[in-house]
Amino acid sequence: MALLFGGFTVWPIVASYVYAFFDWDGIGPLTDWVGLGNFQEVLQDPAFWNAFWHSLAFSAAALFIEAPLALLLAILLDSAFLRGRNVYRLAFFLPVVATTAVVGIVIAVLLDPASGVVNQLLTSLGLPRINFLGSPSSALPTVIAADIWKGFGITLIYWLAALQTVPPELGEAARLDGANGRQQLFYVKLPVLAPMAIVVLLLVFQRSLNTFDIVQVMTEGGPVFSTDVVPTYIYRIAFNPEITASRYGFASAAGVVFGLLTLIIAAGQALTVRLRRKRELS
Repeated sequence: MALLFGGFTVWPIVASYVYAFFDWDGIGPLTDWVGLGNFQEVLQDPAFWNAFWHSLAFSAAALFIEAPLALLLAILLDSAFLRGRNVYRLAFFLPVVATTAVVGIVIAVLLDPASGVVNQLLTSLGLPRINFLGSPSSALPTVIAADIWKGFGITLIYWLAALQTVPPELGEAARLDGANGRQQLFYVKLPVLAPMAIVVLLLVFQRSLNTFDIVQVMTEGGPVFSTDVVPTYIYRIAFNPEITASRYGFASAAGVVFGLLTLIIAAGQALTVRLRRKRELS
């Protein structure tokens, strides 16, 4: 186990930091030392920042749309009075276990502007066809919506697990004191849930910021890089066969910069939430 962890986790991380200081195409020894040149080029590349802002758009949608909706549904599914709760949980979790490549291909087929079911429905209603994945203005929201649908189930499970940390006797005590359901939710469950909410939001943020597979399958970052995210940007530079000489060193530098930016944002998010929590308790 230690060998597998070292070979497939530790070594790739260390190697990416080493490669980032070389102008290396992935073949032969590391000879062309460029120092911080790759990092400087990454920070000055508009395509990198374009991809970075798109990655942040995925995270913003996950934090402000997916997470709240999943919390509301988790509260509903956690109710002991709801019949068939396990069936509903399974239905929402099924997209998570489905292969992302298959999900992306199916959604792309459904949204096809010529023969897709969605556009056929639009035309039957007298509405114009929409090129969901072929237009720069609609491609990004479409892929974000697909990513939310794909990951909604795991966020729901996070919230359901967090709700299990709320002691049932607190709700019972509040009910005996005359608190209704809404008051129990806002004054008992949510305050107790706050520490776990920080963890859930960090997990959702990390997952959404590293979205790659569904973007690669549905649009490959197009059209005109309108859905390009940092992972697809790195993949294109390192592995795109249309590029005559792959730039593994530059791609590694982009990965390092992205990792550091992600760490800074995540740390800032956790610190902000913690300070706000302390301010509320004081």
